[in-house]
Amino acid sequence: MINKISLLLLLLVCASSHGQAVRNYSNEFMNIGVDAAALGMANAVTSSTSDVNSCYWNPAGLTHLEDQEVSLMHANYFANIAQYDYIAYAKSIDNQSAWGVSLIRFGVDDIMDTTELIDSQGNIDYNRISLFSTADYGFTVSYARKLTLSGFHYGVNAKVIRRVIGKFASSWGFGFDAGLQFEKNNWQFGLMLRDITTTYNIWNINEVAYKKIADAILGQNQELPESTEITAPKAQLGLSKKFIVRYDYSILAAANINMRFTKTNDLIATDFMSVDPALGFEFGYTDLVFLRAGLGNFQKTEQIESTLINPKFKTSFQPNIGLGFKYKGVQVDYALTNLGNQSTTLYSNVFSVKVDLGQFRN
Repeated sequence: MINKISLLLLLLVCASSHGQAVRNYSNEFMNIGVDAAALGMANAVTSSTSDVNSCYWNPAGLTHLEDQEVSLMHANYFANIAQYDYIAYAKSIDNQSAWGVSLIRFGVDDIMDTTELIDSQGNIDYNRISLFSTADYGFTVSYARKLTLSGFHYGVNAKVIRRVIGKFASSWGFGFDAGLQFEKNNWQFGLMLRDITTTYNIWNINEVAYKKIADAILGQNQELPESTEITAPKAQLGLSKKFIVRYDYSILAAANINMRFTKTNDLIATDFMSVDPALGFEFGYTDLVFLRAGLGNFQKTEQIESTLINPKFKTSFQPNIGLGFKYKGVQVDYALTNLGNQSTTLYSNVFSVKVDLGQFRN
């Protein structure tokens, strides 16, 4: 029960922070990543993505579709407390353009609401405990097209964000992404601009329910948070190349430079921009079996013994590995993130399935 109450307190803190205008970390569930194949490569796929999952990584990659594809993914986070699910569908329009849709859900279910645990007489009544869920949803519509300039592709995303914290609060948000890819001499370049117009969330707070939390759990009056939250733009710059070895073997090497236009704990941090690099590799055999590895999420974490006079930081990173199997239009992938606990992020097992529906036509 203590863990559940602690989680409820955490949700309250999150809700009360929504009043800030522009936040360093906002709608972070949209930044986790999708597809076990990409996660195994530490998300370094901005330039190489070329399937249905381009809806998320870089919509420009949808122009590589020859027919229609569907993708599914499931993962557990925070010792199975949180469930992360994703589904996407994409289809080529013609040899110049394509479109797709995707849905992400990140949620914690069956959280105990203990705000009415104690009745008006001061008695504890466990029958007064109810359950609620907190869930974040991201729905995206994507469009991509080849430019008249040889080798260039562009894509755009329109996003709708829905966030619900039980009966206590909910919000709607809207935003746009834009992506670009360029190919030359077997080299691939990619640029993904997320939340380019800023993503604007409008929150609706249940004042009665909020007051119960503030009074019953915190034991003090709390002002209602403001009702707006703005997600600042982010940029991802990618470079990759695929090498073919003796026809049967392939090696895909990829790198990403992930940028936030604010100061964070990233490896390189300034008042204007913070930079977090990522490296990914994929070893393939006859386009049938794949082995993947990646390093990302490089962060500077302050140590306990750090002081103002003598600050001490440690550079942490997140190593990932993955496996994949592809046969007759069906691809199954697995990723183990944060292998060896080299960062503060807990490790997770991720599974995904991708199906090329064109392979099943009569």
